[in-house]
Amino acid sequence: MTYLRIKKYEQFRKLFKSGKRAYSSSVTLIFRPSKRMEMGIAISKKYGHAVVRNRIKRLLREAFRATQGELKSNYSVIIIPKVADDYSLGKFKKGLLQCFKKVNS
Repeated sequence: MTYLRIKKYEQFRKLFKSGKRAYSSSVTLIFRPSKRMEMGIAISKKYGHAVVRNRIKRLLREAFRATQGELKSNYSVIIIPKVADDYSLGKFKKGLLQCFKKVNS
């Protein structure tokens, strides 16, 4: 299953304004039903320098790609990581699966 990337400011603003939220220990998920699967990542400078932020984004994209099959329907999704000392693919996958359970219910 493939997904589209959310890149435009208007798409982010609409989701932040009207989307529902699901929380886990490593990520916050903002979601809204959609005609197609879309995903964006919101990460601020408080997470570290550009190298660190880019690594976090790569990990989140891979975690979403690997776990998006658990969603029962198509959604527009924004993923916001939580600040931590270390970031790993396993933690992000686990966090996304926890959020997907709340989304599906």
